[in-house]
Amino acid sequence: MASLFTDKVKITVKSGDGGDGMNSFKSFKGYALGGPDGGDGGKGGDVYVVGDKDKNDLVDFRFGAKFTAGNGERGGTNNRFGKGGEDVVISLPLGTLVRDAETGKILCDVYTDGEKKLIARGGNGGKGNVRFTTARRHAPHFAQKGERTQVHTLILELKVIADVGIIGFPNVGKSTLLSKISAARPKIANYHFTTLSPNLGVVKYYDKSFVAADIPGLIEGAAAGAGLGHDFLRHIERTRMLLHVVDISGMEGRDPYEDFKKINAELKQYSEKLASLPQIVALNKCDVYGAEENIKKFRQKCRKYKKYPIAAVTGEGTKELIEGVFEVLETLPPAEPIPADEFEYERPDVNEFEIYKDEEENCWYVTGGLVDMLERNVVLSDPDSMAYFQKVLKDKGVIRELKKRGVAENDAVVVGGVEFEFKE
Repeated sequence: MASLFTDKVKITVKSGDGGDGMNSFKSFKGYALGGPDGGDGGKGGDVYVVGDKDKNDLVDFRFGAKFTAGNGERGGTNNRFGKGGEDVVISLPLGTLVRDAETGKILCDVYTDGEKKLIARGGNGGKGNVRFTTARRHAPHFAQKGERTQVHTLILELKVIADVGIIGFPNVGKSTLLSKISAARPKIANYHFTTLSPNLGVVKYYDKSFVAADIPGLIEGAAAGAGLGHDFLRHIERTRMLLHVVDISGMEGRDPYEDFKKINAELKQYSEKLASLPQIVALNKCDVYGAEENIKKFRQKCRKYKKYPIAAVTGEGTKELIEGVFEVLETLPPAEPIPADEFEYERPDVNEFEIYKDEEENCWYVTGGLVDMLERNVVLSDPDSMAYFQKVLKDKGVIRELKKRGVAENDAVVVGGVEFEFKE
């Protein structure tokens, strides 16, 4: 049984937490109470994505894969640094767009084989107690905890990379044409929706070549989600030009020109950019009785695009068609990756804080990046650590802002996990 083609999935990623700093003191024979020697914790592992030309779709992620990088190790004695966490590298097919699920922002476009891009940075390791020594504080009995990271949800969306998108109604001969002009071997049969996934083929002509993609499922209403069209229209967004295949025989009782107009209307409804792409028309099944008259009518109604009568089954006219495609491609700029948004997962600003008052409890709360930093640094049972805590609150303007807001003597103030009574 053929596997289901998957081109859009949701995954979760988490970079590693930073390792905690070590709180320790030198201790050796004859010198039991030496100075502080606690080392810093290791940095958490990063999360990367990398382009892999051997992958064709996102089926490996279909059931909501989770990727977690390794945590940094705790710092050691003797000023030894903790080991860094192991990175996670996610291999993706070329053409995969990586978005943040919450904002919809583009983090990156995986476009080139072997291209590696950072998605989520690991947490910084905490400082060991040796880092908190000062001229007045010779023996700090506290160390900093490692930075904790958040889980992020990503949307992976595959947009096939091809120079030429082959479009048209089902059963007009797109797959047959691709198999005739390239080494691709798509599934071919005489019924609609044989193709359930984009098929890629490299078309060579002397020393030139281009990549063509047979895009399935375009029917009337595709832009609104009818048939398979809405799922696969995204795959022609990268193409430099379109090759529109029309069944000129009319053997299914359809009007070739009306079909042509309907497909172009769907393109325009889905994307103005798609509708404006250069386009040439392959009038397929020209060897069927009655096709000659239909070709004449089509030429009279459609004067905008170059038209090439072909018979995809026998290969008749395909040489001229390929030459026509190359003529257009040579006038077009090369395809480029979709630019990423100026977006990366933010780290808390260690200087930022907010103050609000719970009137019912008559209690003041201080929150923000500064508080997150203090929670990592403060050890409640250690006087030196609490002195450091009070000093930071004063130096960063928290005490001044509390007074400005109207804090009164003996009011309860909560900073992270620390509650104290305000004293002048």
